[in-house]
Amino acid sequence: MCLLVLAWMKHPRYRLVVAANRDEFHDRPAAPLGWWNDDARVLGGRDLRAGGTWLGLTRDGRFGVVTNYRDLEAAPAADSPSRGRLVPEFLAGDSAPGSFVRRLNGSASSYAGFNLLVGGPDALHYFSNRDAGGPRELAPGIYGLSNHLLDSPWPKLVRTRERFAALLAADDVDATALFDLLADRERAGPAGLPDTGLSPEWERVLSSPFVVNERYGTRCSTVLLLGQDARTVVHERRFDATGRQTGATRFEFAGADARG
Repeated sequence: MCLLVLAWMKHPRYRLVVAANRDEFHDRPAAPLGWWNDDARVLGGRDLRAGGTWLGLTRDGRFGVVTNYRDLEAAPAADSPSRGRLVPEFLAGDSAPGSFVRRLNGSASSYAGFNLLVGGPDALHYFSNRDAGGPRELAPGIYGLSNHLLDSPWPKLVRTRERFAALLAADDVDATALFDLLADRERAGPAGLPDTGLSPEWERVLSSPFVVNERYGTRCSTVLLLGQDARTVVHERRFDATGRQTGATRFEFAGADARG
């Protein structure tokens, strides 16, 4: 997952609104959004190489998402645990979000760089093992995350967060409008590119909210609406290397009732 914007306790109808793009190599296999066969508590897509997920949730309101932290100078060790296992570990457990990230803080250095958001009905916490400030609870607000620390002002994140905030001013939240926001393929100009150690050509490829490249790009877009009434709606759209949509999935549920 390489770009997401979220609103926590900022809309009268929804306690959490998430719009997110997952960017990945096109040759890395993944399963679409669905309830997991080996753990029916978890709803999410799945990385079929390491077995984890980038974004997942449960029927009882637990939510988690992870992004990689782009750090080319600190390559992960060959035996590093998969960052994608952090989300299902939280979802399948019973630890409160704050307890989970505080406990993780003790072993976080064994992972490659990551950003993690985990939440429940009453709290949302952020933790990055590249942030000296350590884990913290997030106050109600609008946030953005890519492959650096929370709210780092990369051009694509700033633009997407501003458009997201404008959409939240409506009485209801339009999922189609959120997908339109995620479909933005405009790249930053040379002066606006971040310097993360990549070549200027790759910095430019990755500077658009929706990334299109034959090797690496946006594989899926997700819109998640967690209602104040405990009803959840989650949509996923999937794309090929040309940016063409290849599939879509929608789930809606309240409590133990779920339907795709």
